[in-house]
Order: sequence, then structure tokens, then C-alpha cells
Amino acid sequence: MLSTIVGNKRICGPDCLDKIIERDVTVYGFGPNLEQEMEEVKPIGTIISADGATGELLRKGILPDILTTDLDGNVEAQILANGKGAVAVIHAHGDNIRRLKDCVPFFPGRITPTTQARPFDKVYNFGGFTDGDRAVMMARHFGATRILLVGFDFVNARMQRGKDMDVKRRKLEWAHRLIFELNPAKVMLSTP
Repeated sequence: MLSTIVGNKRICGPDCLDKIIERDVTVYGFGPNLEQEMEEVKPIGTIISADGATGELLRKGILPDILTTDLDGNVEAQILANGKGAVAVIHAHGDNIRRLKDCVPFFPGRITPTTQARPFDKVYNFGGFTDGDRAVMMARHFGATRILLVGFDFVNARMQRGKDMDVKRRKLEWAHRLIFELNPAKVMLSTP
């Protein structure tokens, strides 16, 4: 369905992402520690924001190079960032079909459609589960060797209206496993 929705949109496929993602990458997560860490940490290389972090970056005057989203965060900020040049990596999964139909047509810039299933046509799979770990997995996929994580808290989830906090905590446990336990030896991860 996502492949159909993107239709004639400007797709930023693997060759495009490979030109954007540098060896050094900063990935901003939407943890409750994001605002504090944004004040303390200077970003390196390519800037990737995960979903809700995009709005926080824009408020601080930072335009990410890439944003990853499954469209359950501040979509208006993501559309704004995309219109200003950030590539929107939009993820399709079983429970965001309505959001895809309602939101994807409004993204004016380059997008990269992704899925957790088998990739096909203009839809890619670089690995990952949540917006944050998908950003890390994508950076690794395209050769990043130093990844700075800002605003990642794998224990304390940010309260979000309508979200089951127990489910969110389990998702964060999986994100931690994907980021740290599957980290290739050649990739240096660091947190503030």
C-alpha cells in the first residue's frame, strides 16, 4: 500500500541515502532526556531525528538531514522539516495504514518508504523496530562508523497520550537490544 501511496513522489532510494549519510552520525531520540542532552551535546556528522525528536530539533533551529517516522508523532513538524530539505524515511507497519493514507500525500520533499517486511519496488528495509533503532540501523547500513545517540532513554519512556506505557517499555527493551547487542564491532556507539 505504501508503494502505491508514494506514487510519483521524489524517492530517496539507497543511492541517495548513501550520499547523505556520513561516517559520523548523530541520532536524536525522543526520550524524556532529549531537551537536556540537546543543550549539552554538540552533534557530529549527519543528523537523523527519530519521529517526535524532529519537532524539538526544529524548535532549536536544527534541521535534520533525515527523519525516521511511522507517523505517530508530531507529523506537522515532520512535514515542515521535509519541506525544508530533510529526507523523510516513512515506515509502514500493520497498525499505521490510516496514518499513511492521511499523511504521506502532504510530505512535499524527498521520502524513503520503509517496511519491516520483505522490501520491494520503492519500499526498503534497512532493519530496526522503533523509529530510533531504525535510524541507527539505517546509519550502520550505509557505513556509519561513529554514531552518537542523543535523547535515548531505554528505561524511562516519555509519556504520550493514548500510548500503553508497558508496551512502550517493552519496545524500548527491544530497541536497546537491536542497537547495542547487534552492534557491529566496527561501529562505535556513544551516549552523552
